[in-house]
Amino acid sequence: MKVLIVKLGAAGDVVRTTTLLRRLSGEVTWLTEAKNTVLLERVKQGLKCVSWEQRDETKGTVYDLVVNLEDTHQIGSFLKLLDYKQLFGAYVDSTNALRYTDDSRPWFDLGIVSRYGKQQADELKYANRRTYQELIFEGLGWRFEGERYYLPQPTKTDLKGDVAIARQAGAIWPMKNWAYYDDLERALKRTGSIVNVLPERSSVLEHLGDVANHRCLVSGDTLPMHLALGSEVRCVSLFTCTSPWEIHDYGVQRKIVSPCIREFFYKRGFAERATRAISLEEVVAAVLEQLGAASKNNPVPVGNLSTAE
Repeated sequence: MKVLIVKLGAAGDVVRTTTLLRRLSGEVTWLTEAKNTVLLERVKQGLKCVSWEQRDETKGTVYDLVVNLEDTHQIGSFLKLLDYKQLFGAYVDSTNALRYTDDSRPWFDLGIVSRYGKQQADELKYANRRTYQELIFEGLGWRFEGERYYLPQPTKTDLKGDVAIARQAGAIWPMKNWAYYDDLERALKRTGSIVNVLPERSSVLEHLGDVANHRCLVSGDTLPMHLALGSEVRCVSLFTCTSPWEIHDYGVQRKIVSPCIREFFYKRGFAERATRAISLEEVVAAVLEQLGAASKNNPVPVGNLSTAE
């Protein structure tokens, strides 16, 4: 088999797509953003990683299968320059319209290029209770059985502790930026936990090392969450506007879903109420449970903690 995977970003989506490598054999080429190549290089024998800027390197091969998980005209048009026997995913048809193959409908019906239109696609996405892996695997004719992520070897770092907090979620989803991270840090430190806010790093491999050095990660639906899932680090994950049901928890994740998630589901604007809907007390309790610090005989009095502290 000669397979081409096209998944450029975001980085967390690239990480969760590596589960396909557990099923694909032969020569696999992965076309991705340059910044994501470090997440893929040398993670599996026979995998070739190509940045989008060097995409011409993917030409000249007849692929048995192309898996395109991007939904842009630019990438769909580029696929016309390649030779392949089978395509799964999005493509540009003879009328220059962006389409997707019938076998990829379980995933793309829920997305921005859905044949149903965005409004109904969002309704379908909200109603969906299958994980990303289940949807993609089903389209490819497989059954997802808990296949794990592939991750590169992390860079060793000196940042170690009980709890790592990844507070930044980026500009695309401002409502992922929970309002109480500072209060959470103070509350957890009062329990005796060693708490670190993850710093910016020059390399994602250092970031991976930081995550792996902790017993629990607290974050939104972001790349650090996927790094924790792939590293088997316990995590408490806050979902304010994106789907918690598409994330496979691998037995290490505690999901906290906003009571307002229906109102703000997949909206990219900003509403302060969305960032405050999940309470500090609920997150503290979840972290302590993940750490194994709370017990019936010696509970931590989280009910006395205030978001104003």
